[in-house]
Amino acid sequence: MVEPVLMGHAPAKVDEKGRLKIPSNFRKLIEEQHGSECFITSMDGERALIYPMAVWYAYQGRLSKVPSSSMAKNKLMEKVNFFGHAATIDAQGRVLIPTILRNVAGITEDVVVLGNTDHLIVENGEKIQQRMSETPMSAEDWKELELHGV
Repeated sequence: MVEPVLMGHAPAKVDEKGRLKIPSNFRKLIEEQHGSECFITSMDGERALIYPMAVWYAYQGRLSKVPSSSMAKNKLMEKVNFFGHAATIDAQGRVLIPTILRNVAGITEDVVVLGNTDHLIVENGEKIQQRMSETPMSAEDWKELELHGV
């Protein structure tokens, strides 16, 4: 049997203190599979990424195999650490989005939460709709996916 994954989307709210109420379908799956500890970061400053801590540690393990002299690794580590912090999903299903990330990405009030297999993406709803309309799937995108059997 295939293990359930985070998929789909749900509207959500970020309160005045910067806490995101994780939609219940995502919260249930994360807590059942990984517990309530997570790492919240961004790789581009445009959206927040919420990784269950076990998933983040696995990612860090893969990244640790990249030589420390790699400029790409150093740039990525600088970004994820600048925007990132460890968090715990509280009893009400909320996590605190780092202030710097909320400000830079415009993650306030109404947001969209997307499931991305093993982590969540949180983004300003207007920004994601604009990006999707400006950068639709191209024939080249579909060809690339076909190479991977999709």
